Amino acid sequence: MSVTLLWVASFPGLEVSRSTGLFDSIQHVKFLDSSKVMSQDYGSIRAKDRERRWRFYSLSTDMKYTCVGRSGIERASNFPMVANVLANPAAGEVAVSSEQKVYDVVLKQASLVKRKFGSKGEIDARPDIALPGNLSLLSEAYDRCGEICAEYAKTFYLGTLLMTPERQRAIWAIYVWCRRTDELVDGPNASQITPSALDRWESRLEELFQGRPFDMLDAALSDTVARFPVDIQPFKDMIEGMRTDLKKSRYKNFDELYLYCYYVAGTVGIMSVPIMGISPYSQATTESVYNAALALGIANQLTNILRDVGEDASRGRVYLPQDELAQAGLSDDDIFAGKVTDKWRNFMKSQIKRARMFFDEAEKGVTELNEASRWPVWASLLLYRQILDEIEANDYNNFTRRAYVSKAKKFLSLPVAFARSVVPPSKILSPVMKT
Repeated sequence: MSVTLLWVASFPGLEVSRSTGLFDSIQHVKFLDSSKVMSQDYGSIRAKDRERRWRFYSLSTDMKYTCVGRSGIERASNFPMVANVLANPAAGEVAVSSEQKVYDVVLKQASLVKRKFGSKGEIDARPDIALPGNLSLLSEAYDRCGEICAEYAKTFYLGTLLMTPERQRAIWAIYVWCRRTDELVDGPNASQITPSALDRWESRLEELFQGRPFDMLDAALSDTVARFPVDIQPFKDMIEGMRTDLKKSRYKNFDELYLYCYYVAGTVGIMSVPIMGISPYSQATTESVYNAALALGIANQLTNILRDVGEDASRGRVYLPQDELAQAGLSDDDIFAGKVTDKWRNFMKSQIKRARMFFDEAEKGVTELNEASRWPVWASLLLYRQILDEIEANDYNNFTRRAYVSKAKKFLSLPVAFARSVVPPSKILSPVMKT
């Protein structure tokens, strides 16, 4: 079998070898073809790479799904202190809800940050740690991540320029890894990706977390996770989301959809908070800031799903809660028919309302981030929220019309995002803050 696991690095038709020869430096990169193994000098790869355009798409506009459960978000409290444990009399067991599973990850990451940086949660990178290989090559690896981000996520990249150089580079490295992972099942080679290919990708992830990167882009992420308190679990969970895409195209209720949204997009928020940093003036709990990041991920992904109903239906996929469709008097057949009816409009209104509630929860945490990191987050939030407005403007026709925010509206949103980014954390304790 010839599956491209590193096709994102513009080496089509080659499979990444995970069985032998996984090098321990960034001097060489090995690829496995069906008939031969190639070992190429990094410098020559770098030269050839400059001649190719990399196949990446903006994480903020094309990532497919995002995080915080309806049962929690619709409670009176601002953030769900999850207690959804369901009894299963038939099995004699206790089933933990998706919301609880996700919140366990939040608590683990927040605990990691507090152990390293104390209760304030202010995050600063440690001094550069030399990975095996040449530091100049590591610098080039980060530069390449920045080039990719600049080309395919222009607005987000612009916002990262306000960050410290260390945070800039780390965010670029995470962006690129997420993009590569998403493209495995949503890119031009997706039809060739198998569960075993994703298993190899996860093994490769574990190697880079142990300081053994496979290629230049892995090297950037390996350095990042060595210098910031980033846990591997959200990265593994994103890969699990890719596995889900290979085997599942229906979700019976929001609890199932929520977990999927966390896997494929909410994880990005958890990965990013240790890099973004929490303001030293914030009085919010570390857990609440992570929960806000989860909420933004959920909101963005639910927005993606609502925007792409017609596109997903053309591929036989329905990323909408089946029980809620039935309650609205709708079925998959109605979606495949692609006809806007009053039933569909009412259903969409309820789905949009939910997505906006997640955006509301996310806003409460953005201000708690380090001041230099807020602008790109505010920009993403404001721009994505407007997609919901465009769906409404299209009379809820997300079957044949794709809702998008015009360049003019995007441009007007940037100064608004910047103005919000300079607002300091509130001195008045709110329900999301420590009591």
